[in-house]
Amino acid sequence: MKEIIYIDTSALAKWYINEKDSEKVERYIQAHGPMDISDLTVVEMRCLLARHRRNKRFDARMEMRIFAAFQEDIRQRFLLCHSFPDGMAAGTLNLLSLISENPLRTLDALHLTIAREIGALFLATSDRIMAAGAKALGMSVVYF
Repeated sequence: MKEIIYIDTSALAKWYINEKDSEKVERYIQAHGPMDISDLTVVEMRCLLARHRRNKRFDARMEMRIFAAFQEDIRQRFLLCHSFPDGMAAGTLNLLSLISENPLRTLDALHLTIAREIGALFLATSDRIMAAGAKALGMSVVYF
């Protein structure tokens, strides 16, 4: 059975948008896929794409094309999307107590809670604070 690798939005976006370390993310996903994500990732990806459009990085047509490709990857099960777990708030509060010295942001804490709930042993991220939080929880981190 494949080990569960939870990829957060900061790393996954590099699969869809050409930016620094996109080639590394592409090689990693191709070698280790499918990747596990959550409903939170879907919401964050939608927000990220809209922000890029508003900042004129690309137009609305490209925004929709990228989001459609992302949704198709979920449908094709290249990305395994997990729902929010029951007790997510309580689980996140517990997680924050466990690693209270780590300056996690709210969404990072929620991602880590989901990753723990689904049994992820690995976290793929481009976020240093989230990487530190995952390490503090005993997860292996792949950092881009």
